[in-house]
Amino acid sequence: MSTIAIIAIIVGAIIVLAILISMARKTGKRRQLGHEQERAQHDDARHHRERAQESRTEAAIAEERAERAKVEADLDEERASRREQELGSER
Repeated sequence: MSTIAIIAIIVGAIIVLAILISMARKTGKRRQLGHEQERAQHDDARHHRERAQESRTEAAIAEERAERAKVEADLDEERASRREQELGSER
């Protein structure tokens, strides 16, 4: 073989090798990006669950406050009725 043919084969092999290495790197980067996106989606789902739990807790607290306010209003109404009865019986 001539020297030029050998050099052309070597250069061609180097080019093919460079292309294969480049493709392997791109595939690795895509795979890593896919893992990062999956992790981000799991984090997002976890965040939504935490917010839902916080909302449930806030709703339970608000419900308890409303129940207390209702009981206090009923007690005040009962006190007002008793006071009116006392004032009515004093006449």
